[in-house]
Amino acid sequence: METNINNQPNNQKGLGFVKISIIVAIVIVMNLFFNYTVSLVYKEPVFDSYIKPAQVVETIKTKEECLKVGGQWSENAYPNLDVKGKTEVQGYCNENYTKQLNYETARKVYEKKVFITLIILGIISLISGGFIAISVLSISFAWGGVLSLIIASMRYWSQADNLAKVIILAIALGILIWLAIKKFNK
Repeated sequence: METNINNQPNNQKGLGFVKISIIVAIVIVMNLFFNYTVSLVYKEPVFDSYIKPAQVVETIKTKEECLKVGGQWSENAYPNLDVKGKTEVQGYCNENYTKQLNYETARKVYEKKVFITLIILGIISLISGGFIAISVLSISFAWGGVLSLIIASMRYWSQADNLAKVIILAIALGILIWLAIKKFNK
């Protein structure tokens, strides 16, 4: 049998590349599976279902009309150019104010649910990777779990408050340390 410069048989030459390719493929497909499954379980809020696009938009001119449709009235005072020392008050209505708040609230609830689910799936994958005997699968599950944690954190990080961030990081660090001790303390 012919050998290459690393004293490996030529039929083993591409085996390392194949293993790496399979690991990367499993990591990617696992996370696609996680994310598409989550999108089937949790329905993402759609902006247009909260704020319907109107074909004709009429100007709301009074504070009362604005508040009646759930809007936010903003007033500004301007100097009256015709009468010295007098000011004129002009208002503007953001008629979508309440609807926008409702959409943002629904979006935050949705993102939190997705975050928690992806974190749980990532942790399960990481732990599974620590117990699987087949090295290609062990590595794939571990890296798949890491990628799920990264994706979950990137999606939710800007919305989480500082206490939630500390708790998230503490849990992730604790699980990783536990897994490292369990897997490599032999």
